[in-house]
Amino acid sequence: MTDTPTHDGIHGPVPPQRMRPSARKLRHVYARTPGAPLFQREFGFYCLDRWYREGLSRDADLAEMFGYDPPGHHRLGQLGWCEAAFVPAFEEKVLEDRGAHEVVQDAAGRAVLCFKGRRSGFMPEYLDHPVKDLATWHERCLWRLDGETPERYDALDERMAAAAEAAGAGLMIQQGLIGGYMYLRSLMGPVGVLYAFHDQPELIHACMRAWLALADAVIARHQQYVTLDEVFLAEDICYNHGPLISPDMMRAFLLPYYQQLVTNIRRRQLDPGRHLYVQVDTDGYAPPVIDLYRESIGMDVMSPFEVAAGCDVVEVGRQWPDLVLTGGIDKRVLAAGREAIDRHVDAILPAMRDRGGYIPTCDHGVPEEVSLANYLHYRRRCLEFAQAGVDASGGL
Repeated sequence: MTDTPTHDGIHGPVPPQRMRPSARKLRHVYARTPGAPLFQREFGFYCLDRWYREGLSRDADLAEMFGYDPPGHHRLGQLGWCEAAFVPAFEEKVLEDRGAHEVVQDAAGRAVLCFKGRRSGFMPEYLDHPVKDLATWHERCLWRLDGETPERYDALDERMAAAAEAAGAGLMIQQGLIGGYMYLRSLMGPVGVLYAFHDQPELIHACMRAWLALADAVIARHQQYVTLDEVFLAEDICYNHGPLISPDMMRAFLLPYYQQLVTNIRRRQLDPGRHLYVQVDTDGYAPPVIDLYRESIGMDVMSPFEVAAGCDVVEVGRQWPDLVLTGGIDKRVLAAGREAIDRHVDAILPAMRDRGGYIPTCDHGVPEEVSLANYLHYRRRCLEFAQAGVDASGGL
């Protein structure tokens, strides 16, 4: 490939020799290169307080300590993740004092029962949600999802300058956003949304039209500056037996909006030949929806394959050899000791390294039950696969 001004990561691909090593390594994963070194990162942590008690310095560089790779993505946000992307957000305030507990209104407009003085770091109880019907949707939420609200684009030039610099170093530009099911659940609650699919389909479609309009407006602004490599939907549509709604309901209420968004993004790309990867993140038992997402929106990447729900990344990798997989490391095994960790690692990492297209991470945030000593042992085992196989400096 000739290094010309168009090979800036925006109007054309960056030559491999100009990419950061972590970008080359991650692109080998996405190319599903058999035998390539496994990219090293983690999903997240719920265990740090325990680890601090066990001697971890609060100033510790976890990336250096655990041998993680520098980022291979540059992530663009502004479109929510677990909650709708409200601008302005709801006022956070105490609604009721219950002694040791309090009911608060959170930024997503939900009434949440919390320990007094502690609103994070645990699973709260959600008592109420802002949308009940079309009237409450218009009154409380729709106007907070306007894609033309100026505050959404505060510091846009600075954010996009950083994205352009990352693209010039070969990092994959990833646009994250809340998926339709997670968005609807944040508006109506996990039970309320299920009733609404049946009883108020016009409400579901009204909410999804707003989701599409907002996502399209924000992403169109971003695409004036950069070419996207990936769209990442935070969906959480599955539980331990499969999807929470039927495939027919997904086809009726979610997939047409996804299809239109992906079509619009592809049409606007500054580098029209760039492959746009689509990633879906869902907890629970994911295999029943894989083909549906692949056929409808061309899903290339999926995460995090929760083992407790029955997911087996090795088996999924066999069934869908051209799907990039992230996750699949059982958080319960990491708490069970070295022998259990060794058996788990040996059953997954050699096979998935040989296959290619896999990033090992815990299948959710590392839980408090995992000791620092156990996690360090797990990381030492992962690093055995960090440099094995092909040289990640070429072949792209």
